[in-house]
Amino acid sequence: MFWTYIIIALLAGAVLPMQAAVNAQLRYVVGSSLLAALVSFGVGTAALLLYAAFARLPLPDGRAALQAPWWAWSGGLLGAFYVLTAILVAPRLGTAALMGLALAGQLIAALVLDHYGLLGLSVHPLSLWRVVGTILLLAGVALITRF
Repeated sequence: MFWTYIIIALLAGAVLPMQAAVNAQLRYVVGSSLLAALVSFGVGTAALLLYAAFARLPLPDGRAALQAPWWAWSGGLLGAFYVLTAILVAPRLGTAALMGLALAGQLIAALVLDHYGLLGLSVHPLSLWRVVGTILLLAGVALITRF
């Protein structure tokens, strides 16, 4: 099962540059980065609603949902920020630079989240190898973006 998750994670990563390119093109069609992001989220919401209906997923208990910490509700805002940023940046820097910079930001944030066990995650302490890996990734991003 471990390798299945690795493959799924690789596929999820592979769709991010495609999403950025598709949404950047959508921006030209609808005339606005914000509207392109809105359409993107609307299509995604419709797809998830259809899947939930076909899978016959039960509706969540409203009282239980309200017991979640405030930050558990921020995922949609974070996703909207990412999609809007990708729509703005991809045409200007290219998808390789966008993905490299986004990945570097993700890795740095992930190291902090893991090290301190923030947002309900398990603690995975910072180590020399994690720092070296991050530095190598940042060096790769610098080469891709030619900073």
